[in-house]
Amino acid sequence: MTALIDADADLVARLATALGPGAVLPPEPRYLEEPRGRYVGKAAAILRPASVSAVQTAVRLCAEARVGIVPYAGGTGLVGGQVMAEGPVPVVLSVERLNRVRDLDTIDDVLTAEAGVILADAQAAAAGAGRVFPLALASEGSARIGGLLGTNAGGVNVLRYGNARDLCLGVEAVLANGSVLNGLGRLHKNNTGYDLRHLLIGSEGTLGIITAASLRLYPAPRENGTAWIAVASPAAALDLLAAFRERLGGAILAFELIHEAGFAFLRETLPEVPLPAMDHSEWVVLAEVADGADSHVAERFEAALVEALERGLAADALVAQNAHQRDAFWTVRERIPEANRLIGAISSHDISLPLSRLAEFIDRAGPALRALDPTVRINCFGHLGDGNLHYNVFPAKGRARSDYDAIRGAVKETVYDLAHALGGSMSAEHGIGRLKTSDMTRYVDPTKIAAMRAIKSALDPLGILNPGAVLPPS
Repeated sequence: MTALIDADADLVARLATALGPGAVLPPEPRYLEEPRGRYVGKAAAILRPASVSAVQTAVRLCAEARVGIVPYAGGTGLVGGQVMAEGPVPVVLSVERLNRVRDLDTIDDVLTAEAGVILADAQAAAAGAGRVFPLALASEGSARIGGLLGTNAGGVNVLRYGNARDLCLGVEAVLANGSVLNGLGRLHKNNTGYDLRHLLIGSEGTLGIITAASLRLYPAPRENGTAWIAVASPAAALDLLAAFRERLGGAILAFELIHEAGFAFLRETLPEVPLPAMDHSEWVVLAEVADGADSHVAERFEAALVEALERGLAADALVAQNAHQRDAFWTVRERIPEANRLIGAISSHDISLPLSRLAEFIDRAGPALRALDPTVRINCFGHLGDGNLHYNVFPAKGRARSDYDAIRGAVKETVYDLAHALGGSMSAEHGIGRLKTSDMTRYVDPTKIAAMRAIKSALDPLGILNPGAVLPPS
Protein backbone atom coordinates (compact mmCIF):
# COMPACT_ATOMS: atom_id res chain seq x y z
CA MET A 1 0.00 0.00 0.00
CA THR A 2 1.13 3.55 -0.76
CA ALA A 3 2.19 5.57 2.29
CA LEU A 4 -0.46 8.05 3.39
CA ILE A 5 0.28 11.71 4.07
CA ASP A 6 -1.18 14.35 6.37
CA ALA A 7 -4.38 16.07 5.31
CA ASP A 8 -3.40 19.68 4.71
CA ALA A 9 -5.20 23.01 4.46
CA ASP A 10 -5.32 22.82 0.66
CA LEU A 11 -7.19 19.50 0.75
CA VAL A 12 -9.59 20.78 3.42
CA ALA A 13 -10.32 23.84 1.27
CA ARG A 14 -11.00 21.68 -1.80
CA LEU A 15 -13.30 19.44 0.23
CA ALA A 16 -15.20 22.45 1.56
CA THR A 17 -15.72 23.78 -1.95
CA ALA A 18 -16.80 20.41 -3.32
CA LEU A 19 -19.11 19.36 -0.48
CA GLY A 20 -20.84 22.70 0.08
CA PRO A 21 -21.90 24.81 3.08
CA GLY A 22 -21.89 23.11 6.48
CA ALA A 23 -20.29 19.94 5.18
CA VAL A 24 -16.75 20.56 6.42
CA LEU A 25 -16.08 21.53 10.03
CA PRO A 26 -12.88 22.13 11.97
CA PRO A 27 -11.94 19.31 14.35
CA GLU A 28 -14.29 19.08 17.34
CA PRO A 29 -13.66 17.00 20.51
CA ARG A 30 -16.94 15.11 20.20
CA TYR A 31 -15.71 13.48 16.99
CA LEU A 32 -12.28 12.66 18.38
CA GLU A 33 -12.95 10.93 21.71
CA GLU A 34 -14.28 7.46 22.45
CA PRO A 35 -17.04 7.17 25.09
CA ARG A 36 -14.80 6.23 28.03
CA GLY A 37 -12.45 9.16 27.44
CA ARG A 38 -9.38 6.95 27.33
CA TYR A 39 -8.35 7.64 23.75
CA VAL A 40 -8.30 10.84 21.73
CA GLY A 41 -7.88 10.90 17.97
CA LYS A 42 -6.80 13.58 15.52
CA ALA A 43 -8.16 14.96 12.26
CA ALA A 44 -7.61 17.89 9.94
CA ALA A 45 -11.35 18.31 9.42
CA ILE A 46 -14.74 16.74 10.01
CA LEU A 47 -16.61 15.92 6.81
CA ARG A 48 -20.41 15.75 6.96
CA PRO A 49 -21.64 14.79 3.49
CA ALA A 50 -25.41 14.89 3.01
CA SER A 51 -25.68 12.59 0.00
CA VAL A 52 -24.11 9.48 -1.43
CA SER A 53 -22.62 11.54 -4.27
CA ALA A 54 -20.99 13.81 -1.69
CA VAL A 55 -19.46 10.76 0.01
CA GLN A 56 -18.12 9.70 -3.39
CA THR A 57 -16.59 13.13 -3.95
CA ALA A 58 -14.94 13.13 -0.52
CA VAL A 59 -13.49 9.66 -1.01
CA ARG A 60 -12.14 10.50 -4.48
CA LEU A 61 -10.48 13.70 -3.30
CA CYS A 62 -8.89 11.94 -0.33
CA ALA A 63 -7.71 9.07 -2.55
CA GLU A 64 -6.08 11.53 -4.95
CA ALA A 65 -4.35 13.21 -2.01
CA ARG A 66 -3.36 9.89 -0.34
CA VAL A 67 -5.13 10.94 2.87
CA GLY A 68 -6.82 8.57 5.30
CA ILE A 69 -10.53 8.67 6.11
CA VAL A 70 -11.90 7.65 9.51
CA PRO A 71 -15.63 6.83 9.16
CA TYR A 72 -17.76 8.05 12.07
CA ALA A 73 -21.34 7.10 12.88
CA GLY A 74 -22.68 7.46 16.43
CA GLY A 75 -19.28 7.36 18.13
CA THR A 76 -20.45 4.75 20.65
CA GLY A 77 -17.83 2.11 19.80
CA LEU A 78 -15.61 0.90 22.62
CA VAL A 79 -12.56 -0.37 20.71
CA GLY A 80 -11.25 2.82 19.13
CA GLY A 81 -12.45 2.17 15.59
CA GLN A 82 -13.74 5.74 15.31
CA VAL A 83 -10.63 7.52 16.69
CA MET A 84 -7.18 7.57 15.11
CA ALA A 85 -4.35 8.82 17.29
CA GLU A 86 -1.29 7.65 15.37
CA GLY A 87 -0.09 7.98 11.81
CA PRO A 88 -0.62 10.71 9.19
CA VAL A 89 -3.41 13.14 10.04
CA PRO A 90 -6.69 11.93 8.47
CA VAL A 91 -10.09 13.46 7.95
CA VAL A 92 -13.12 12.14 9.85
CA LEU A 93 -16.17 11.39 7.70
CA SER A 94 -19.39 11.51 9.71
CA VAL A 95 -22.56 9.96 8.27
CA GLU A 96 -24.83 11.96 10.58
CA ARG A 97 -26.44 13.94 7.73
CA LEU A 98 -27.28 10.75 5.82
CA ASN A 99 -30.25 10.37 8.12
CA ARG A 100 -33.31 9.54 6.02
CA VAL A 101 -35.54 6.51 6.19
CA ARG A 102 -35.87 6.10 2.45
CA ASP A 103 -38.59 3.47 2.40
CA LEU A 104 -40.62 1.11 4.57
CA ASP A 105 -42.48 -1.76 2.93
CA THR A 106 -44.75 -4.00 5.02
CA ILE A 107 -45.17 -6.55 2.24
CA ASP A 108 -41.44 -7.19 1.93
CA ASP A 109 -41.04 -6.25 5.62
CA VAL A 110 -38.02 -4.12 4.78
CA LEU A 111 -36.94 -0.71 6.06
CA THR A 112 -34.39 1.11 3.91
CA ALA A 113 -32.41 3.47 6.12
CA GLU A 114 -29.39 5.65 5.50
CA ALA A 115 -26.27 5.11 7.55
CA GLY A 116 -26.83 8.12 9.79
CA VAL A 117 -30.27 7.05 11.02
CA ILE A 118 -30.20 6.61 14.80
CA LEU A 119 -31.21 3.12 15.87
CA ALA A 120 -34.05 4.38 18.09
CA ASP A 121 -35.47 6.28 15.11
CA ALA A 122 -35.34 3.14 12.95
CA GLN A 123 -37.13 1.26 15.72
CA ALA A 124 -39.77 4.00 15.95
CA ALA A 125 -40.32 3.99 12.18
CA ALA A 126 -40.88 0.24 12.26
CA ALA A 127 -43.23 0.52 15.25
CA GLY A 128 -45.28 3.13 13.41
CA ALA A 129 -45.95 0.54 10.73
CA GLY A 130 -46.85 -2.18 13.21
CA ARG A 131 -43.48 -3.87 12.83
CA VAL A 132 -40.34 -4.23 14.90
CA PHE A 133 -36.71 -3.75 13.99
CA PRO A 134 -35.31 -5.97 16.74
CA LEU A 135 -31.72 -4.77 17.09
CA ALA A 136 -31.65 -3.45 20.67
CA LEU A 137 -28.76 -2.21 22.83
CA ALA A 138 -28.06 0.33 25.53
CA SER A 139 -26.72 2.97 23.12
CA GLU A 140 -29.72 2.85 20.77
CA GLY A 141 -30.46 6.53 21.39
CA SER A 142 -27.19 7.57 19.75
CA ALA A 143 -25.80 4.60 17.79
CA ARG A 144 -26.36 4.89 14.04
CA ILE A 145 -27.14 2.25 11.43
CA GLY A 146 -23.83 2.61 9.61
CA GLY A 147 -21.77 2.01 12.71
CA LEU A 148 -23.98 -0.82 13.90
CA LEU A 149 -23.49 -2.64 10.61
CA GLY A 150 -19.83 -1.70 10.41
CA THR A 151 -19.23 -3.45 13.73
CA ASN A 152 -21.87 -6.18 13.31
CA ALA A 153 -23.46 -5.10 16.58
CA GLY A 154 -25.23 -7.61 18.80
CA GLY A 155 -27.34 -6.52 21.75
CA VAL A 156 -29.94 -8.22 23.89
CA ASN A 157 -32.10 -9.87 21.21
CA VAL A 158 -29.43 -11.87 19.39
CA LEU A 159 -30.78 -15.09 20.90
CA ARG A 160 -33.91 -14.77 18.75
CA TYR A 161 -33.05 -12.48 15.86
CA GLY A 162 -29.28 -12.70 15.41
CA ASN A 163 -26.60 -10.02 15.07
CA ALA A 164 -26.82 -6.94 12.87
CA ARG A 165 -25.69 -8.93 9.81
CA ASP A 166 -28.67 -11.25 10.25
CA LEU A 167 -31.01 -8.26 10.11
CA CYS A 168 -29.60 -6.80 6.88
CA LEU A 169 -30.68 -7.86 3.39
CA GLY A 170 -28.48 -5.45 1.47
CA VAL A 171 -26.16 -2.46 1.66
CA GLU A 172 -25.24 0.56 -0.37
CA ALA A 173 -21.63 1.61 0.11
CA VAL A 174 -18.95 3.85 -1.32
CA LEU A 175 -15.77 1.93 -2.01
CA ALA A 176 -12.21 3.22 -1.79
CA ASN A 177 -12.09 4.24 -5.46
CA GLY A 178 -15.24 6.34 -5.09
CA SER A 179 -17.56 3.90 -6.85
CA VAL A 180 -20.92 3.00 -5.34
CA LEU A 181 -21.90 -0.56 -4.55
CA ASN A 182 -25.65 -0.55 -5.24
CA GLY A 183 -26.70 -3.49 -3.13
CA LEU A 184 -29.97 -2.40 -1.52
CA GLY A 185 -31.76 -5.60 -2.35
CA ARG A 186 -34.82 -7.03 -0.61
CA LEU A 187 -34.20 -10.65 -1.52
CA HIS A 188 -33.80 -13.37 1.07
CA LYS A 189 -32.22 -15.62 -1.57
CA ASN A 190 -29.70 -14.24 -4.04
CA ASN A 191 -26.89 -16.55 -5.13
CA THR A 192 -25.13 -14.27 -7.62
CA GLY A 193 -21.55 -14.74 -6.50
CA TYR A 194 -19.74 -13.29 -3.50
CA ASP A 195 -22.01 -11.75 -0.88
CA LEU A 196 -20.34 -8.35 -0.57
CA ARG A 197 -22.94 -7.31 1.97
CA HIS A 198 -21.46 -9.69 4.53
CA LEU A 199 -17.93 -8.64 3.60
CA LEU A 200 -18.70 -5.00 4.42
CA ILE A 201 -20.72 -5.75 7.56
CA GLY A 202 -18.25 -6.10 10.41
CA SER A 203 -15.36 -4.59 8.44
CA GLU A 204 -15.50 -1.38 10.53
CA GLY A 205 -15.22 0.90 7.53
CA THR A 206 -11.94 -0.57 6.31
CA LEU A 207 -13.38 -1.93 3.03
CA GLY A 208 -16.07 0.63 2.21
CA ILE A 209 -18.26 3.31 3.76
CA ILE A 210 -21.80 2.02 4.22
CA THR A 211 -24.27 4.74 3.21
CA ALA A 212 -27.60 2.88 3.45
CA ALA A 213 -29.02 -0.55 4.22
CA SER A 214 -32.10 -2.69 3.65
CA LEU A 215 -33.13 -3.89 7.09
CA ARG A 216 -35.40 -6.79 7.98
CA LEU A 217 -38.58 -6.10 9.90
CA TYR A 218 -40.68 -8.53 11.90
CA PRO A 219 -44.27 -8.58 13.14
CA ALA A 220 -44.56 -6.76 16.43
CA PRO A 221 -45.10 -9.20 19.33
CA ARG A 222 -48.53 -8.78 20.88
CA GLU A 223 -47.87 -10.54 24.17
CA ASN A 224 -44.77 -10.75 26.32
CA GLY A 225 -43.43 -11.68 29.71
CA THR A 226 -40.40 -10.38 31.59
CA ALA A 227 -38.88 -11.54 34.86
CA TRP A 228 -35.91 -11.28 37.15
CA ILE A 229 -34.86 -14.78 38.18
CA ALA A 230 -32.39 -15.63 40.95
CA VAL A 231 -30.11 -18.60 40.16
CA ALA A 232 -27.43 -20.38 42.14
CA SER A 233 -24.68 -20.08 39.54
CA PRO A 234 -23.95 -19.53 35.85
CA ALA A 235 -24.22 -23.31 35.38
CA ALA A 236 -27.70 -23.20 36.91
CA ALA A 237 -28.59 -20.29 34.59
CA LEU A 238 -27.60 -22.42 31.60
CA ASP A 239 -29.76 -25.27 32.89
CA LEU A 240 -32.62 -22.81 33.24
CA LEU A 241 -32.11 -21.61 29.66
CA ALA A 242 -32.22 -25.19 28.40
CA ALA A 243 -35.46 -25.81 30.32
CA PHE A 244 -37.01 -22.62 28.91
CA ARG A 245 -36.04 -23.63 25.39
CA GLU A 246 -37.78 -26.96 25.81
CA ARG A 247 -40.90 -25.32 27.24
CA LEU A 248 -41.04 -22.05 25.28
CA GLY A 249 -39.06 -22.68 22.11
CA GLY A 250 -38.59 -19.67 19.87
CA ALA A 251 -40.57 -17.36 22.13
CA ILE A 252 -37.45 -16.57 24.19
CA LEU A 253 -36.41 -13.06 23.25
CA ALA A 254 -33.59 -12.33 25.70
CA PHE A 255 -31.75 -14.12 28.49
CA GLU A 256 -29.30 -11.87 30.32
CA LEU A 257 -26.93 -13.00 33.09
CA ILE A 258 -26.05 -10.42 35.74
CA HIS A 259 -23.71 -10.71 38.72
CA GLU A 260 -24.49 -8.98 42.00
CA ALA A 261 -21.56 -6.62 41.30
CA GLY A 262 -23.71 -4.95 38.66
CA PHE A 263 -26.31 -4.04 41.26
CA ALA A 264 -23.60 -2.95 43.70
CA PHE A 265 -22.10 -0.63 41.09
CA LEU A 266 -25.53 0.89 40.42
CA ARG A 267 -26.03 1.51 44.14
CA GLU A 268 -22.58 3.09 44.28
CA THR A 269 -22.87 5.40 41.27
CA LEU A 270 -26.53 5.67 40.20
CA PRO A 271 -28.62 5.23 43.36
CA GLU A 272 -31.71 6.63 41.62
CA VAL A 273 -32.03 3.46 39.52
CA PRO A 274 -34.66 1.25 41.23
CA LEU A 275 -33.29 -2.24 41.73
CA PRO A 276 -35.47 -5.37 41.84
CA ALA A 277 -36.78 -6.35 45.26
CA MET A 278 -35.56 -9.95 45.39
CA ASP A 279 -33.93 -12.20 47.91
CA HIS A 280 -30.16 -11.81 47.83
CA SER A 281 -28.50 -13.87 45.15
CA GLU A 282 -25.04 -13.66 43.65
CA TRP A 283 -26.41 -14.33 40.14
CA VAL A 284 -29.65 -13.29 38.48
CA VAL A 285 -31.12 -13.64 35.02
CA LEU A 286 -33.27 -11.08 33.22
CA ALA A 287 -35.41 -13.09 30.82
CA GLU A 288 -38.02 -11.98 28.33
CA VAL A 289 -40.38 -13.89 26.06
CA ALA A 290 -42.64 -12.55 23.32
CA ASP A 291 -45.06 -13.93 20.76
CA GLY A 292 -48.10 -13.10 18.69
CA ALA A 293 -51.70 -12.47 19.68
CA ASP A 294 -53.51 -15.27 21.52
CA SER A 295 -50.23 -17.07 22.11
CA HIS A 296 -50.72 -16.99 25.89
CA VAL A 297 -46.96 -16.58 26.10
CA ALA A 298 -47.10 -14.76 29.44
CA GLU A 299 -49.02 -17.62 31.02
CA ARG A 300 -46.67 -20.17 29.45
CA PHE A 301 -43.71 -18.20 30.78
CA GLU A 302 -45.10 -18.11 34.31
CA ALA A 303 -45.78 -21.84 34.16
CA ALA A 304 -42.20 -22.42 33.07
CA LEU A 305 -41.02 -20.29 35.99
CA VAL A 306 -43.10 -22.27 38.47
CA GLU A 307 -41.66 -25.50 37.09
CA ALA A 308 -38.12 -24.08 37.33
CA LEU A 309 -38.66 -23.11 40.97
CA GLU A 310 -40.04 -26.54 41.77
CA ARG A 311 -37.08 -28.26 40.11
CA GLY A 312 -34.57 -26.06 41.93
CA LEU A 313 -33.34 -24.40 38.72
CA ALA A 314 -34.30 -21.01 40.16
CA ALA A 315 -34.36 -19.70 43.72
CA ASP A 316 -36.70 -16.74 43.28
CA ALA A 317 -38.52 -14.85 40.52
CA LEU A 318 -40.07 -11.43 40.09
CA VAL A 319 -42.41 -11.08 37.11
CA ALA A 320 -43.24 -7.71 35.54
CA GLN A 321 -46.96 -7.02 35.93
CA ASN A 322 -47.22 -4.28 33.32
CA ALA A 323 -45.28 -2.37 30.67
CA HIS A 324 -44.00 0.15 33.21
CA GLN A 325 -42.44 -2.59 35.33
CA ARG A 326 -40.97 -4.24 32.25
CA ASP A 327 -39.31 -0.96 31.25
CA ALA A 328 -38.00 -0.53 34.80
CA PHE A 329 -36.46 -4.02 34.68
CA TRP A 330 -34.67 -3.25 31.44
CA THR A 331 -33.52 0.15 32.69
CA VAL A 332 -31.47 -1.65 35.33
CA ARG A 333 -29.76 -3.81 32.70
CA GLU A 334 -29.16 -0.93 30.32
CA ARG A 335 -27.57 1.33 32.94
CA ILE A 336 -25.03 -1.18 34.20
CA PRO A 337 -22.54 -0.14 31.47
CA GLU A 338 -22.99 3.48 32.57
CA ALA A 339 -22.18 2.54 36.16
CA ASN A 340 -19.13 0.67 34.93
CA ARG A 341 -17.88 3.78 33.15
CA LEU A 342 -18.40 5.92 36.22
CA ILE A 343 -16.29 3.58 38.33
CA GLY A 344 -13.64 3.13 35.64
CA ALA A 345 -12.43 -0.31 34.65
CA ILE A 346 -8.88 -1.56 34.93
CA SER A 347 -9.58 -3.64 31.84
CA SER A 348 -12.83 -4.35 29.94
CA HIS A 349 -13.46 -7.47 27.88
CA ASP A 350 -16.13 -8.35 25.34
CA ILE A 351 -15.71 -12.11 24.91
CA SER A 352 -17.72 -15.04 23.67
CA LEU A 353 -17.58 -18.69 24.65
CA PRO A 354 -19.32 -21.92 23.72
CA LEU A 355 -22.23 -22.29 26.13
CA SER A 356 -20.75 -25.62 27.22
CA ARG A 357 -17.59 -23.87 28.51
CA LEU A 358 -19.03 -20.62 29.80
CA ALA A 359 -19.51 -21.65 33.42
CA GLU A 360 -16.02 -23.14 33.49
CA PHE A 361 -14.59 -19.84 32.27
CA ILE A 362 -16.30 -17.90 35.06
CA ASP A 363 -15.20 -20.44 37.68
CA ARG A 364 -11.56 -20.24 36.56
CA ALA A 365 -11.18 -16.58 35.60
CA GLY A 366 -11.99 -15.08 39.00
CA PRO A 367 -9.30 -16.97 40.95
CA ALA A 368 -6.76 -16.35 38.17
CA LEU A 369 -7.34 -12.60 38.30
CA ARG A 370 -7.31 -12.42 42.09
CA ALA A 371 -3.96 -14.18 41.99
CA LEU A 372 -2.70 -11.05 40.23
CA ASP A 373 -4.26 -8.79 42.87
CA PRO A 374 -6.80 -9.96 45.47
CA THR A 375 -8.43 -6.52 45.68
CA VAL A 376 -9.83 -6.39 42.14
CA ARG A 377 -13.59 -6.37 41.64
CA ILE A 378 -15.17 -8.28 38.75
CA ASN A 379 -18.44 -7.35 37.09
CA CYS A 380 -19.52 -10.20 34.83
CA PHE A 381 -22.73 -9.73 32.86
CA GLY A 382 -23.94 -10.32 29.35
CA HIS A 383 -26.02 -12.13 26.81
CA LEU A 384 -25.98 -15.66 28.17
CA GLY A 385 -28.18 -17.05 25.42
CA ASP A 386 -25.53 -16.40 22.75
CA GLY A 387 -22.44 -16.92 24.94
CA ASN A 388 -21.37 -13.25 25.01
CA LEU A 389 -19.95 -12.03 28.33
CA HIS A 390 -18.88 -8.53 29.28
CA TYR A 391 -16.21 -9.55 31.75
CA ASN A 392 -14.83 -6.36 33.27
CA VAL A 393 -12.27 -5.88 36.04
CA PHE A 394 -12.38 -2.89 38.39
CA PRO A 395 -10.35 -1.37 41.22
CA ALA A 396 -11.28 -1.84 44.84
CA LYS A 397 -13.73 0.71 46.21
CA GLY A 398 -11.88 3.90 47.05
CA ARG A 399 -8.97 3.17 44.72
CA ALA A 400 -8.30 4.46 41.20
CA ARG A 401 -7.83 2.29 38.14
CA SER A 402 -4.43 3.90 37.66
CA ASP A 403 -3.34 2.12 40.85
CA TYR A 404 -3.50 -1.09 38.82
CA ASP A 405 -1.57 0.04 35.75
CA ALA A 406 1.16 -2.49 36.47
CA ILE A 407 -1.21 -5.44 36.06
CA ARG A 408 -3.54 -4.13 33.32
CA GLY A 409 -1.78 -6.05 30.57
CA ALA A 410 -1.70 -9.22 32.63
CA VAL A 411 -5.41 -8.89 33.40
CA LYS A 412 -6.32 -8.70 29.73
CA GLU A 413 -3.97 -11.54 28.82
CA THR A 414 -5.38 -13.75 31.56
CA VAL A 415 -8.96 -13.23 30.38
CA TYR A 416 -8.19 -13.64 26.68
CA ASP A 417 -5.88 -16.61 27.12
CA LEU A 418 -8.50 -18.50 29.10
CA ALA A 419 -11.32 -17.63 26.68
CA HIS A 420 -9.15 -18.73 23.76
CA ALA A 421 -8.17 -21.98 25.48
CA LEU A 422 -11.86 -22.79 25.97
CA GLY A 423 -12.71 -22.23 22.31
CA GLY A 424 -13.91 -18.65 22.71
CA SER A 425 -13.20 -15.30 21.09
CA MET A 426 -11.62 -12.14 22.49
CA SER A 427 -14.12 -10.05 20.49
CA ALA A 428 -17.81 -10.90 20.54
CA GLU A 429 -19.87 -7.87 19.51
CA HIS A 430 -17.69 -4.76 19.88
CA GLY A 431 -15.31 -5.45 17.01
CA ILE A 432 -11.53 -4.96 16.79
CA GLY A 433 -11.10 -1.24 16.15
CA ARG A 434 -7.57 -0.11 16.93
CA LEU A 435 -7.43 -1.33 20.52
CA LYS A 436 -7.45 -5.04 19.67
CA THR A 437 -5.30 -5.22 16.53
CA SER A 438 -2.31 -6.65 18.39
CA ASP A 439 -4.61 -9.25 19.95
CA MET A 440 -5.53 -10.43 16.47
CA THR A 441 -1.96 -11.66 15.99
CA ARG A 442 -2.09 -13.64 19.23
CA TYR A 443 -5.54 -15.18 19.00
CA VAL A 444 -6.66 -15.29 15.36
CA ASP A 445 -5.73 -17.90 12.76
CA PRO A 446 -2.83 -16.49 10.69
CA THR A 447 -4.39 -17.83 7.50
CA LYS A 448 -7.49 -15.77 8.22
CA ILE A 449 -5.38 -12.67 8.79
CA ALA A 450 -3.53 -13.24 5.52
CA ALA A 451 -6.83 -13.55 3.67
CA MET A 452 -8.08 -10.36 5.31
CA ARG A 453 -4.94 -8.52 4.19
CA ALA A 454 -5.48 -9.73 0.63
CA ILE A 455 -9.08 -8.51 0.63
CA LYS A 456 -8.03 -5.13 2.05
CA SER A 457 -5.33 -4.75 -0.60
CA ALA A 458 -7.79 -5.61 -3.37
CA LEU A 459 -10.57 -3.24 -2.29
CA ASP A 460 -8.46 -0.45 -0.77
CA PRO A 461 -5.00 -0.60 -2.38
CA LEU A 462 -4.04 2.84 -1.06
CA GLY A 463 -5.14 1.98 2.48
CA ILE A 464 -7.17 5.17 2.92
CA LEU A 465 -10.22 3.63 4.63
CA ASN A 466 -9.96 3.67 8.42
CA PRO A 467 -6.20 3.14 8.41
CA GLY A 468 -4.86 1.18 11.38
CA ALA A 469 -8.20 -0.42 12.25
CA VAL A 470 -9.02 -4.16 12.37
CA LEU A 471 -5.86 -5.55 10.75
CA PRO A 472 -2.79 -6.09 12.96
CA PRO A 473 0.31 -4.06 12.10
CA SER A 474 2.37 -5.61 9.31
